[in-house]
Amino acid sequence: MSTEPTAGLHAHCAEKPGCLGCLPPGGAGVVLRVSGERHVARRLMEMGLLPGTPVSVARIAPLGDPLELRLRGYALSIRRQEAAGIEIELVPGRP
Repeated sequence: MSTEPTAGLHAHCAEKPGCLGCLPPGGAGVVLRVSGERHVARRLMEMGLLPGTPVSVARIAPLGDPLELRLRGYALSIRRQEAAGIEIELVPGRP
């Protein structure tokens, strides 16, 4: 059994490696698409998660949810489920 607190909480990552919810702390990427429920996707885009925006995972809560993101010069915390709907292109050289 893994000692990582988030182990097993995001099993979909093997199928969907380019989602924001699968990045480890320190990982970074560029937003390609925001999907999910319409009102949630719209709110995420209103908060700055637009295609082309660089984003990184600053830290993850001890039980794996929420994620603290850094984008556009500020910190944003979102649920892992919401982050799973954000498709990203990984930044080379980052975890």
